[in-house]
Amino acid sequence: MANVSDDRSEHCVPFILERIDEHRKHHENQGQKPPPFFIGINGVQGAGKTTLVENLHRTLTSPPHSLPTLVLSIDDLYLPHSRQEALASSHPSNPLVQHRGEPSTHDIELGKKLFRALAGRESGIKIPSYDKSAYNGAGDQKPESEWDVVNAGGQAPIEVVIFEGWCVGFRPLSDWEVEEKWNKAKWQYEREGEGYKGQLGKNRLDSVIFVNQSLRQYDELTDQFGAFIHIDAEDPLYVYDWRLEPERAMRESKGKGMSDEQVIKFVDGYFPAYELFTVVLRHGIFGKDKGKQLRLVVNKNRRVKEVYHL
Repeated sequence: MANVSDDRSEHCVPFILERIDEHRKHHENQGQKPPPFFIGINGVQGAGKTTLVENLHRTLTSPPHSLPTLVLSIDDLYLPHSRQEALASSHPSNPLVQHRGEPSTHDIELGKKLFRALAGRESGIKIPSYDKSAYNGAGDQKPESEWDVVNAGGQAPIEVVIFEGWCVGFRPLSDWEVEEKWNKAKWQYEREGEGYKGQLGKNRLDSVIFVNQSLRQYDELTDQFGAFIHIDAEDPLYVYDWRLEPERAMRESKGKGMSDEQVIKFVDGYFPAYELFTVVLRHGIFGKDKGKQLRLVVNKNRRVKEVYHL
């Protein structure tokens, strides 16, 4: 990704520190040891999540906070190659699950087990890791022997977990809501033809309903968050340029990387989920439990334009 100046941290770091302080005081006032604090961070690909996560991790682990902090990516929960192939072959008419990406292509049971272990401060927790370069870019889960271990002997237990990713925090819709959105997108696609900018209307209804139903399993992870940050693109279509930039830079510097066509096709596979689930993020993923979410709207240059506390 091109060098992105970070004006997100100035909003996010104080918000997170305040949330952690409230979390600790709440439990201490009840005579309890505060459990680990979970933070969810969402943003379309290329929106600047990595820079924010690095700054947040550095702040939390440094004095005066000195909190043992673990950064997790939802990418590291992608299904092993063999299971991804099985998923694809069992749904051959659904283009959304033919490669890793959409909800349903993650090992959510592994994620649930990991979150429970971290929340319970179990000892010797293995942290999954994924190799996107395996199988010529199709990807595969790394062997367990290569996974990092936290809460091992002599280590301070993890107190803060940062869970980041493009679909982190997505909440499932009812099937009728999906159908309603799909019908509108389908009508728009049929009306506008090549002028249609979305992807939802180009997919079959049963394909997107499958993804939505799979997303219901993710709620157990989302419900663990004590705070959530949503880096929201002013226009979701920015994601295409934001993904094209690093690939073009890689081709120039290393002589390899995806072509523009490949990048566009790659992003096309993710875009229906943005169309379906972003609206829930914008209204707040915690329902009536207010004050736990921060939404930053960024422009084409990834500069913050608006900030909302939800």
